[in-house]
This record gives sequence, structure tokens and C-alpha cells, in this order.
Amino acid sequence: MKYTTLPNSDIKVSKICLGTMTWGQQNTEQEGHEQMDYALEKGVNFFDVAELYPIPAKAETYGATEKIIGSWFQKKGNRDKVVLASKIAGWGAYTAHIRKDGFSKRAIKEALEGSLKRLQTDYIDLYQLHWPERAVNCFGVREYPYQNHSEQFENHLEILETLQGFISEGKIRKIGISNESPWGTMQYLQTAKDHNLPRMSTIQNSYSLLHRAYEYGMSEVSLRENIGLLAFSPLAFGVLSGKYVGGKKPSDARVTLFPNYNRYSSAQSEKAVIEYQKIAQKNGMSLVELSLAFINQLPFVTSNIIGATKMSQLKENINSIDITLSEEIINEINGVHKIMPNPAP
Repeated sequence: MKYTTLPNSDIKVSKICLGTMTWGQQNTEQEGHEQMDYALEKGVNFFDVAELYPIPAKAETYGATEKIIGSWFQKKGNRDKVVLASKIAGWGAYTAHIRKDGFSKRAIKEALEGSLKRLQTDYIDLYQLHWPERAVNCFGVREYPYQNHSEQFENHLEILETLQGFISEGKIRKIGISNESPWGTMQYLQTAKDHNLPRMSTIQNSYSLLHRAYEYGMSEVSLRENIGLLAFSPLAFGVLSGKYVGGKKPSDARVTLFPNYNRYSSAQSEKAVIEYQKIAQKNGMSLVELSLAFINQLPFVTSNIIGATKMSQLKENINSIDITLSEEIINEINGVHKIMPNPAP
């Protein structure tokens, strides 16, 4: 395994982060425990979860993933071996069963204390805001919703002051944002600087060979402001495994089970997948390995969040850390990207 540190800290994290959002829906508690056992054995010390997991978000499964991690901590007694990240859910119609007051002081307190209880721990290493309260173009929305630009946005000062309180209590070590824009990111960083408050350490946004929009603005923010990307959906809901090519619909695959998760399933995306698959085969690796290895090498990435429903998938994902792509291969990838840039939103 390869390691780095959370920006502006001495917290060592693996370049591969174990994503968990299928546990409690597509995966059982036992399977979640098996994945954590294997990942930790292979040097993955960074786990990411969220209060709303598993997905799709439903009232009857709310918090189930955190409970699975908590039962594993209780069973194994190894909380100190894991750098744990979790998130407070943002506002939205599909999270109305959780709460409706966004990132208010009350909401953050309720969310954090609930997560701590389910996770059976007294601290979270990295606590993140899952998505902004204001309308932004994320989760498959390509165009900025400019019609709503004048709506009220987050109270960055109040949010940081609230999080500061929990850091002082020892319940949080570092903080981060997710699904954010350059403007929102800089607002948090500037507010922290102006008021001597905790600085956002990471940003968790989607990034894959099918969706490299992070490079347009956010990658420079990451590098110049030292806020590391935690790349999620690096395999584009499994589309970058090639298993859906040609209209295939594996019965137990995410996009088959949940057809509304079609963000990466356009005809243009499939054309790009086929081209990337040719590059992988030509160079003696799987499309999964190529897709993940590309992200692992990016200078603005702190960690690459992989997820799997099967142990064979998990093993292949983790093995990508041992692959170094040559400049020639990277040039081939960029050649496809030049012709078909960001086919998925």
C-alpha cells in the first residue's frame, strides 16, 4: 500500500480508501466485516461512510452502514487502526426522513452524535459535509442552476464555528467538504483564515475517466490551497469495469438494480469505455486497474475511494495501487479524453 497524510495534518492515510455505501443494502453485515478485514490486512487504513448510507437513501435503512462498521469495531477492538471518515447529510427531498434544517448548529450536533453512537466510537477522524445546502451542479447535473444563484447559501462562519466546538471536545479531528464547487471551497477556506477557524482538509467529489470535470478549476484549488481530493465513483458506478458494454445487465449490478443510477450510462460514455478498454488490454491490465491507477497517480488526489459488493472486486480494486502507468499510457488516455471529454456529467 502507498500512504499520504490528510492535508494540514499528520494523519497518515492509505491512497486507497474503502468506500462502504453498499453495506446494509447490497451487502450484509457479515460481508461488510469481511471487506474491512481484508482491506485492513492489505494496508487500507482509511474508511469512508456517511450517515445516510446505504444507498439508495431510505428511512428504513438510514444509518445501517455506520452500524455495520460500529459492530466491527466492537468485535475486533481495532478502532485505533482505522482513519474513519463520515458525513452529515445535506438538505434534499430524498433526505427529508433524516432532517430538514441543513447544516444548522442543531443539525450538526444531532448528526454527529448519531454517527458516533452507531459507529461505537467517541471520535471521527474526518467529518464532512455531504453536499452544499445551495443548488450546485453535482450528482450528474452538468449545467449550473443559475436560476437559483440568488438563493440563500450556507452560513460558512456558523458552520465552521460549530465544527470548531466539536474539534475542541475531541469528537472530530479534521473536517472536509463534498460535492463542492471552487466558489464554495474558497468561501470555507477564506472564512477559516479570516476568523482563525478550522480549515477544510479535504474535498470529496466525483472523479473518473468518464467525469474529469474536477480538473476545470478545482484541481488548481486543491494544489494551491492544499485541500486534497477524495475521489468517489472512480469506476463510474461500475461502468468502467466494462460489464455493461453492449447492453449487458448483470442481475446483481448496481445500475441493473437501481436504473435511475444512469449517470454514466449514455451511449457516448460506452464509446469512451470501449476505447479505454482497448488501452487496458493493449497494456496487459484490466479496465478497472487502468481506471483506478490513473487516479491513484494524480497529484491533487489524497485518496481514491473504491467500493465493491464482491470480494473479487475488492481485491482487484486494491491491487490497482501496485500499478504505475507510464507516460505513454497516460498520453493514450488523454488522447481519448481529448476526443470524448467528460461524456458523463
